[in-house]
Amino acid sequence: MNAAAKRWLFWTPRIICMLFAAFISLFAFDVFDGSHGFWEMILGFLIHLLPTTFLVVLILIVSWRREWIGGLLFNFLAVFFIVMSWGKLPWYGFAAMSGPLFIVGILFLLNWRYRAELRAR
Repeated sequence: MNAAAKRWLFWTPRIICMLFAAFISLFAFDVFDGSHGFWEMILGFLIHLLPTTFLVVLILIVSWRREWIGGLLFNFLAVFFIVMSWGKLPWYGFAAMSGPLFIVGILFLLNWRYRAELRAR
């Protein structure tokens, strides 16, 4: 594997995961509608962020060195989202939410598979 492919395989799942966490975070901004007090909106914002963004970031932190854990957990999250949302979203909703999680999970598993080559200097 050449150096560019190694860098791509190492950084791509991490960057996609960060972008996905930022994308999910956008949905938490709906609490700032002005109908509640400042501290209630801050609390609502944090409550909206907890289950998704913080979970994704926590899994990313663990996956940074333990790629197989990230591969399994991101694929589990993708399947979990599909199961919990079945019948509530059109196909492109599943693609937008579970697609990146599947891709990140597969890339982390590939990263784990080729770990010796990626870490070699």
